[in-house]
Amino acid sequence: MAEGIKKYIQPHLAGFSGYSASTSPDVLKGKVEVSITDIIKMNANENPYGCSPRVQKAFAECDHFNIYPDDGQLVLRRLLSGYTKMPVERIVAGHGSNTIIDTIVRLFVGPGDEVINNVPTFDIYRFSTQICGGTLININRDEDFAIDLAKIKKAINSKTRLIFLASPNNPTGNVTPQEDILELVKTGLPVVVDEAYYEFSGETVMPWAEKYVNLIVLRSFSKWAGLAGLRVGYGVFPADIVPYMMAIKIPHNVSVAAEIAVRESLADIKYLEGRVEAIVKERSRLYDALQQISWIKPYPSKANFIYCAVLKGSASELHQMLQKKGFLVRYFDNPLLKNSIRISVGKPEHTDALIQVLQQI
Repeated sequence: MAEGIKKYIQPHLAGFSGYSASTSPDVLKGKVEVSITDIIKMNANENPYGCSPRVQKAFAECDHFNIYPDDGQLVLRRLLSGYTKMPVERIVAGHGSNTIIDTIVRLFVGPGDEVINNVPTFDIYRFSTQICGGTLININRDEDFAIDLAKIKKAINSKTRLIFLASPNNPTGNVTPQEDILELVKTGLPVVVDEAYYEFSGETVMPWAEKYVNLIVLRSFSKWAGLAGLRVGYGVFPADIVPYMMAIKIPHNVSVAAEIAVRESLADIKYLEGRVEAIVKERSRLYDALQQISWIKPYPSKANFIYCAVLKGSASELHQMLQKKGFLVRYFDNPLLKNSIRISVGKPEHTDALIQVLQQI
């Protein structure tokens, strides 16, 4: 029976490879040398300090979890407008920025259309493009992971529908100079600048969103506000695109719980900014400590993680060894990210424990 229905699968999805999500501590019971509660999770760029205390208090007081959220996101979009200083009519929220990306691709891309992707980068751009039957045009970054403007412009043709650019880039942590982003915007094509890690970099093109009619800027509450488990992302769009985004998004795509979490997070900005400041400070300390390990090459980062090339030995074996000792990091080994790991910035005690293990290798 199962074999019989496979012939109905869309041909372009027959060999599709999904997104590789980070490992959860729950699946490692009995496979590591420490208890599950002692695992230090540094593989998904989550905020180690968690969300604002106001969020959990508000959850306990909520009496309308049985009611669907406002599909028009009016209150939520007003809150986001206050935070971004962008007009309400330019904002669309979603169940994490992933779903915003997916909706953007569905809006602009169909079979045979092309999407320019600056690799290595966030794999969701590939994921959503291929699901929609689009063709991914990968433009390699240079050895320092900067984008190649000349190659991007050369790749543009009548089939090009979107340009994706993450800044800071995931997994490498570098920002793209604003003059380079402006060059892309001047092509006239829809340019999506993913600023999921903006709060850690302080560098943004958000103010341009009202000036350029082809610029889309994405943000997330997963990292800086500690709401990864609740999934809240949003985008600032050209005003005439928003009605289309609202029409094709999944209905009720931001939960009541997520709306409450955004409200309380934005009411507790000073607290969260203090946590971001602590992470940025710890990022610097972690980078300096990694530089002292001769067989690791850390790259400068403006996000809440540090990408590292493993110069001696196997990154895969290092990943497995760290996992057994209770440290979860992200591991890469492909043509663009050879023999490398990405370490999310944790608390000072997490840095100390990790560096101690690395120094013993």
